[in-house]
Amino acid sequence: MLRHALFTLALLAPGIAAAQQASSPGPTLTAVRARGALSCGISTGDPAWSQPDSRGVWQGMDTDLCRAIAAAVLGSPDRLVWQHLTGQNRFPALGSGQVDVLTRTTTWTFARDSMLGLNFTAPNFYDGQGFLVHAESGITSARQLDGAAICFVSASTHELNLQDWSRTRGIRFTPVIFADKDEARRAYESNRCDSYTGDASQLASVRSAFPEPARHVLLPERISKEPYSPSVRQGDDQWFDIVRYVVFGLVEAEELGITRENASRMLAESPSPAVQRLLGKTGDLGPTLGLDRAWLLNAIKAVGNYGEIYDRHLGKDSPVGLPRGLNDLWTRGGLMVAPPMR
Repeated sequence: MLRHALFTLALLAPGIAAAQQASSPGPTLTAVRARGALSCGISTGDPAWSQPDSRGVWQGMDTDLCRAIAAAVLGSPDRLVWQHLTGQNRFPALGSGQVDVLTRTTTWTFARDSMLGLNFTAPNFYDGQGFLVHAESGITSARQLDGAAICFVSASTHELNLQDWSRTRGIRFTPVIFADKDEARRAYESNRCDSYTGDASQLASVRSAFPEPARHVLLPERISKEPYSPSVRQGDDQWFDIVRYVVFGLVEAEELGITRENASRMLAESPSPAVQRLLGKTGDLGPTLGLDRAWLLNAIKAVGNYGEIYDRHLGKDSPVGLPRGLNDLWTRGGLMVAPPMR
């Protein structure tokens, strides 16, 4: 039995060694390096996700993920070309090669994954569709929206979710449809509709940006599941893995206690084999993907770990103040977990 096991291991060893060798650049990585910048698809403006600050610098969960990918691939979080996309043109932009990666708040669904020529890489946020209403309306539950005019964005999952939900509960509504979120928000704010429906995190972000947030109420119901994930074009497995494992690497960094501030010190001083592998002191995680060993170290130093990004834009350090909930680490009851990084 022992001889058989050793013989099997000897047969497998060359394949394992080959798999661990440095990978040659694939078509997307080659194009990004030749351009000297990552072309990243984000929204036209979405509080907490991708919106310019007072200096005109784009900030948010989606933009920080772009910076992390750019830092991992090019060594700098600033080597970026922002492509501002609507719900209608985001998928054609990815399919045509206008963008290398789409980080714009996009729900992973069966139809999108199987029919659009793209691949979703890894969930980076778990959300659900909700409703925002004017406080003066006295509405406290979505069940009170029968007969209401409801604003939402076209080419999103929200329309079908709303139809399914209303049919199931026998609720009638008047749809008020817009091409982008800014138009829908302005229409709701000017009372053209009784409610604005969208993913709850985005509604909470929109509410926090209003002059008087207390005049708007986010209702408690969630009528869908909305797992967000960055996506890439099909046909380039190396690039798929790079984007996927940048997301997982930021999650793993939080679990290991690696932060933007302490990453360099952890690289030099931590005795943990897991920390050493993640930061590139040992192992070949980066070269296996065609990158250098410092790829995740660069990403973490650029934007922090997943928890730092969340707190900065959606959590305790932001105006939104959204609890982590499902987006907490698996060790604290959430859904954020990375595969073993080894």
